[in-house]
Amino acid sequence: MSNNRAPALTMVSPSFGALDSLRIKQLEEQASALRSSVICAFTQLLDLKDLNTGVHSTRLAEWAIRVGQELGLEEAVLQNLEVAALLHDIGKVGIPDSILRKPGRLDPEEYALMKKHPEYGWAVLRMLPGFDRAALDILHHHESFDGKGYPAGLKDTEIPIVSRIVSVIDAFDAMVSSRPYRKGLPYKEAVRRLNEASSTQFDPVVVQSFLSFAEAEMSPVFAAAGTSVSSAL
Repeated sequence: MSNNRAPALTMVSPSFGALDSLRIKQLEEQASALRSSVICAFTQLLDLKDLNTGVHSTRLAEWAIRVGQELGLEEAVLQNLEVAALLHDIGKVGIPDSILRKPGRLDPEEYALMKKHPEYGWAVLRMLPGFDRAALDILHHHESFDGKGYPAGLKDTEIPIVSRIVSVIDAFDAMVSSRPYRKGLPYKEAVRRLNEASSTQFDPVVVQSFLSFAEAEMSPVFAAAGTSVSSAL
């Protein structure tokens, strides 16, 4: 009798395994879809706050992946890099428009509040499952390579590599992009400033990686800003 039952057990077992695998795959697909939906929702929130911020973040994500691939980052890190680049400014939803859109220089009190936006972004994203690493990268995207940044005063490789990449491309895009209250800098001037701050504010390896393809990427940036590429360069 026992010999007759053994094959039946053997036949049932693979079907359970197949069902488990299918269920795991479905859960992974659902988690991935939810992750993408959260990112899209937050990106639209940035657009509602300030259209330039949303467009700026999308451009940063494309550049960030290019740099990350050139630096040989693993796929999991590249995924966090994309999220951090897209949502690095999400904390600005907590900053008053009177500060975000102020045409002149911020006073010390206003600047202190503006510097809180990485912490605000971290506080929001860390609550979401699967976003804890990207939240930490966003928290540190205003650290400086020499340790004089914020909020933690990290330096060199203490700063997460994702944060170092976002820092460089965020600063560059901000320099060359026009805003309602100011015109963007010419490409060569932005490059000069980026090189000047290399090894102090920025990771020099990241700077050189980005500049290796930056000029070829400028056409859509200047077109969106209503500036001719030839005059800007």
